[in-house]
Amino acid sequence: MRKIHVGELFEMATGADQVVGMGLVGFSLLLFTYYTIWVIILPFVDGDHMIHKYFLPREYSVILPGVAALILVLCVGTFIAVVTWRNRKPKKVD
Repeated sequence: MRKIHVGELFEMATGADQVVGMGLVGFSLLLFTYYTIWVIILPFVDGDHMIHKYFLPREYSVILPGVAALILVLCVGTFIAVVTWRNRKPKKVD
């Protein structure tokens, strides 16, 4: 039997794909860092410190991820419903 290399199964990422991928990784890292500072570090900083003006009120630290999770669940559910609907087989009429 001939061994199959991973490179033969998938095409290599183009330059544009790599740029988009690195952009998504960078955005995710930035968002994670911002949220970590906002939720974990900021409660220990005095309320009148100037750093607080760069962050939303603490209530949003729970509301925004909740809304994002709700949108994610709705999108995944819609995707599953559409795929299921399109792949259903019509009933045979005898």
